This record gives sequence, structure tokens and C-alpha cells, in this order.
Amino acid sequence: MIEKLLMGGLLALKDYIATHVLTCLVPAFLLAGAIVTFVRKEAIIRYLGEGADKIKSFSLASVSSFLIAACSCTVIPVASGLFYGGAGVGVAFIILWVAPASNILALTYTGTILGSSMVLSRIVAALLMAFIVGFIMTAFFGKRTGTAPAGPPAVPAEEEKVELIGRNEIILLVLIVLSLLSPNYFVQKGPYLLKVLVWGVLTVVTAVFALRVLTREQIEAWLRETWWFVRIILPLLLAGVFIVGIIGALIPETWIRTWLGGNSLSASFLATLIGAVSYFATMTEAPFVDTLMKLGMGKGPALTLLLTGPGLSLPNWIAIARVFGVKRAVVYVVTIVFLGTVMGWFFGNYIL
Repeated sequence: MIEKLLMGGLLALKDYIATHVLTCLVPAFLLAGAIVTFVRKEAIIRYLGEGADKIKSFSLASVSSFLIAACSCTVIPVASGLFYGGAGVGVAFIILWVAPASNILALTYTGTILGSSMVLSRIVAALLMAFIVGFIMTAFFGKRTGTAPAGPPAVPAEEEKVELIGRNEIILLVLIVLSLLSPNYFVQKGPYLLKVLVWGVLTVVTAVFALRVLTREQIEAWLRETWWFVRIILPLLLAGVFIVGIIGALIPETWIRTWLGGNSLSASFLATLIGAVSYFATMTEAPFVDTLMKLGMGKGPALTLLLTGPGLSLPNWIAIARVFGVKRAVVYVVTIVFLGTVMGWFFGNYIL
């Protein structure tokens, strides 16, 4: 029995390292380091900081997150990079939620497998949850403490002309984003080696560009910030993936199928818990949910699993607690579990 559990953890870890570290985590860490190093903190604070208009900043964070094809672990460096660069806690946690739970790539794939009604429900539910999460996190933690600076007081409009980032640095960020998104956007079928090839070509282009336009001091600062995120986040992600593999070996598949039928609150709550603990790479949730629906799972629990499956995971919990603090992680996870349950029950009974 112990050997089976260990093998489950090791197999999950092997699959994660083989298919996510190079094409997902490496560019995500580089992007986080670049955001902290090159994006002006004053500009982040102005548009996304605690003093910014919440409706505008939350809308910007939500809409932009649809374009980030990232899993629950890959998005952590990006969100934490913005947070430690001066973005508000509500904005950071909106990005943490929307990017994995409802990115455009996952939505497209979901529509192909499960239909347009499920896609529209997923978008609406993700946005509703995003704004509620943003306001709740701001209400609890809006006044910064610890290492993340609160930023200067509000500045009159005529004095707010702050350059966000230099021209060369913008191009660098775009290249890093392309290296993060392109493997998933352009290689949706075929061997994983094709994704590595696309990532490798764009990474080489990014490195050449950086060497040509950045000073040695800028590159060292960028890599130093990137290493900070790697050192803090990566070990916890790997440990979390290993634990998820063990949990997966413990739970019988027949038990999951039996308890996910119908659109009751209990079924949605169970689906939320399964999604919140399990690890789903972006797009893998759609075929999994499709299989369970064919076996009798209700549409409400299906929607919940589509949201919380990619949006949360045990590795995600652990890493968020390490980067953002245990209190923030607890409030965020509890909020998502509650909202996911309610959304699944509501959409399953009245919309879908």
C-alpha cells in the first residue's frame, strides 16, 4: 500500500516536471522577475495599486487574465511579481483566479468538448467570483503589511504622468509572454517536444534581445529577482504535486462518480473540494469533466470542477501561503470553495 502511494506521488511529480517546468514555469518565473525589475512601481501602484479605482483595476486584471494560458501553479510567479511590484492584493488574487480558471485557451477547448452554454457559464461565473474575491481580499488585507510596500498616497491627476516601462523593456516582456503562451496556443496537439521546440526558439530570441539592449547590471538584477521567485515557489510546488499524486492514488474513481450526480449543494461542494485539491494543467479539465458527465455527473458540479480544477490545487495553496502569507491563502481558498459551491448549485439548477 505504501509503495502504491509513493509511486502515485512520484508519477505525478515525474509528469509535472516533464511537461510543465520548461515551457510553463521557466518563462513564468522570468516574467515575474522582469515585472519586478523593469515595470515602474509608481505606474503599477497608479493603475493597479490599493489606491486605484477598484472597478477599473479589477476589470483590467480580469480581462487581461483571460489572455494568460496558465495553470494554478504557473500563474503564481506572475501574480506575485505584480503584487511585490505594487499592485493591490485584490488585483493579484483576481489574476491568480481568472488566468487558470477561465483563460481563452481553456475556454476554446471547453467549447469544443462541452458546448457554448458551458463556456458562457464558465466565463460569467469566473468573472463574478473574481470581483467578489477581489473585494473580499481587499477588505481583509487592503492595507499592506510586511515586505510588500503600500505605495505613496494618491497624486492629483495632472501629476500622475508616470511612464510604465521603457520601450526595450516592453519588447522584452512581450517576448517572455510569447515564450509562455505560444507552446500552449500553437501546439495543442502532437508530442510535447513540439512545445519545447517552440519555447526554445522564443527563449533564444528573448536571450539574444536581452543581451543586445540591456546592461549587465539590468540582466543581473532581472535574474536575481527571478531566482528569488524560483527559490521561494518551486520547491513547494513540487512537494504539493507529490502529495496530490498520493491523494489521487487513495481516492477510488467509482466513489467520485457516485457522489457527483445531480445539482445539489452537496454534489457541487464535493466537486469543489476535488477541484481545489487536485492538480489540473490548463485544458486537461475539459476532457476529464466530459468523461464524468457521461458517467452521470450533474452540470452544476461539472461547472464547479471546470472552475476550481484548474483554478486551485494543493500545490497552489502551499505556494500562495509561502508567497502571500498563510492568512491570505486561507481566506482566498475558503472564499473560492464557498463561491464555487454556490456557483455550481445556482448555474446547475437555474441556468444550464
